[in-house]
Amino acid sequence: MDLLGSILNSMDKPPSISDKQRTLMKKQKEEYLRKQREEKEKLKTFREKIEDKINKFLQDGSPQKYKFEPMEQVHRSIVHDVAEVAGIPAFSIGEEGVDRHVMIFKREFAPSDDELAALRRGETWDPEKAKQLAHQRELEKKQEEEAQKKSKNFVPTSNYREKYEHLIGREAAKEAARKTQTNKQYGFVPSENKKDVRSIEQTLADIQSKKRQKVSHNPTSDSAE
Repeated sequence: MDLLGSILNSMDKPPSISDKQRTLMKKQKEEYLRKQREEKEKLKTFREKIEDKINKFLQDGSPQKYKFEPMEQVHRSIVHDVAEVAGIPAFSIGEEGVDRHVMIFKREFAPSDDELAALRRGETWDPEKAKQLAHQRELEKKQEEEAQKKSKNFVPTSNYREKYEHLIGREAAKEAARKTQTNKQYGFVPSENKKDVRSIEQTLADIQSKKRQKVSHNPTSDSAE
């Protein structure tokens, strides 16, 4: 027991936290919580301002859209959330970290795909110019459809039989132009000719019979041999 006690006494004890360190850790935690509360309060105040701005936008009958100033992603997410609650379309436009901002639209003036694409390219949207472009695209589409329809219904103006009859003759040209049909008799062999259905005994008997008939008609064949 004395040996065990001496060993335990010789081991290093875990370092104890001093009162000064404990006080420092407590202050750090309080500072962290305070900053969290401040940030939360700032976001709450920002949301209230966005809600007020969107409500005024909806109540004012003249503007069709509103462009917010560039802001960080966390603030843009709040704008999108408030717009969704209000039931109006909102889109983020611009380059991240440079001029990324949110644009909101009244429901009856929601942007078309072409308008949204132009805004994202940094171009000024011109409704009249867009109508002209749409009309031009419609005309080009109709012209393409007409061209395809004409190509399907194309009828040659000349007959190639007449074109080549001076080389191969009129009758040969007519024959070449005629639609050929498969000859059903080509390569046809009756099934009864495809194989010998006789038995071996019958085949041998027929051979012997043919030999006897040959000898009877030519009696000198044996002496000749």
